[in-house]
Amino acid sequence: MTTGLSRRAVLLNACALPVLAGFSGTALAQGASPIRFGPRQPFSFEWLKSEAKRLAGAPFVDTPARAADVLDKLDYDDHNTIRFNADHGLWANGGGPFPIQFFHLGKWFKQPVSIYAVEGGDAREILYSPDFFTFTRTRWDERLPRDLGFAGFRVMTSPKTDWLAFLGAAYFRSSGALDQYGLSARGIAIDVAMPTPEEFPRFTKFWLGPVAGVPNAVAIHALLDGPSIAGAYRMVAAKAGNVVMDIECALYPRKDIARMGVAPLTSMFWYGKNSRPLAADWRPQIHDSDGLAIWTGAGERIWRPLNNPPTVRTSSFLDKDPKGFGLLQRDRNFENYQDDGVFYNKRPSVWVEPVGPWGEGAVQLVEIPTDDEIHDNIVPYWVPKAPVKAGSEWPFRYRLHWVAEEPFTPRLGRVVSTWTGMGGVYGQPRPKNKRKIVIDFEGGPIADLPESARDTVEVVVTPAGGTVDNVYSHRVVGTKRWRAFIDVAAAGREPVDLRLFLRLGDHTLTETWLWQYIPRN
Repeated sequence: MTTGLSRRAVLLNACALPVLAGFSGTALAQGASPIRFGPRQPFSFEWLKSEAKRLAGAPFVDTPARAADVLDKLDYDDHNTIRFNADHGLWANGGGPFPIQFFHLGKWFKQPVSIYAVEGGDAREILYSPDFFTFTRTRWDERLPRDLGFAGFRVMTSPKTDWLAFLGAAYFRSSGALDQYGLSARGIAIDVAMPTPEEFPRFTKFWLGPVAGVPNAVAIHALLDGPSIAGAYRMVAAKAGNVVMDIECALYPRKDIARMGVAPLTSMFWYGKNSRPLAADWRPQIHDSDGLAIWTGAGERIWRPLNNPPTVRTSSFLDKDPKGFGLLQRDRNFENYQDDGVFYNKRPSVWVEPVGPWGEGAVQLVEIPTDDEIHDNIVPYWVPKAPVKAGSEWPFRYRLHWVAEEPFTPRLGRVVSTWTGMGGVYGQPRPKNKRKIVIDFEGGPIADLPESARDTVEVVVTPAGGTVDNVYSHRVVGTKRWRAFIDVAAAGREPVDLRLFLRLGDHTLTETWLWQYIPRN
């Protein structure tokens, strides 16, 4: 059984693709750069794929962490006292699109990664030295090997501001269009929410370079390795308001894999409008994302509000050649969060756009119980229908959009809020076995519907596992929103899967709202 991931560890870093461009000079056009480099090595994405395939053909080697006893004492607070010396960054004085700084190892990141700078068709390793860092409180450099290695890296817009970071296992994230970190992406997800423990392959090596003709982009190549899989990744990350990452990967399973999650995202949902009984904190809502959006291969637009369930739940949405899916933060109103410290209203939305056909499979959504905001408990990904066998090859291409608003907005009315409360009719005795669910839609063809249309707008609702009644809708007074009401009753303790949209005659007015109502008392 999988468990929530420690966000406090992950948040340590909170503060045909184009050909790589060449550098000049032995210090990579940085003048008197203090970086020391290893010898030149030929490098290309084709070589990286062959290296990943070679690794997958051999048994996995798990290298023990060096000085693990010392690193175990270097916790979150101590890690924050270590300062990177900005003049030691890659491209700190020019020669590349953005300065790049490196992370120190610590309690949560004991395994080092190798980082290389790409120059034309060659690469040179950036050699670790404690001189990269200033140790402001404890001289960890005197207690650790001088060739310890880096934990990861981050891409900067200024000496103190980053917009993209790779740190821990195969995790990476961006501050997106609103310059606020939130959810993370992952290279791959292996056996999430299965009876066996989840596996966390990690990026072991990175190659960094600029992109020819694109001054605001960085090319990142990465080698993935884990007990069940190896892989090669090529990522071009561009920042121009929104952050867009073009990703191509080749995956090589060492073993048969029961559940291989492609393009996984990882987020946090403690409680929101749809789960007010869970609001133990004073803030009205606490979540990085409020829903999963799916654009199916057949063209249907789906919105699935997130849950914080009492037990681990996995939902599967079967599809063929999906047009996209993503975790979104649709509610951008500060008043609905009241958090002026970590700004949940500014957390980025991430949209996964497949490039080329992905075939048959399913978007899966795993929801894990949590009682605090420090744990990631939401994981969506794509699962191919075909079995993942040892010795096979799985190529994928996709684009990640780190945005404020979803990049391909539905032309239909979108779900903007989901509330729940007591079922029944106001002023009359309330049934104990019913829950009222209220859904607000906005935009698209409903924007111009008059209130008089309430008698002709149909609420199309389909329950699975329970029953619904008291179904109706109307225009919200003084707005262009349209509101749907239903009462749901479960058959026992099992969840009820609900499907709902608005229709006028033969015309669909809104995206499809899907939700899993979970009885809690």
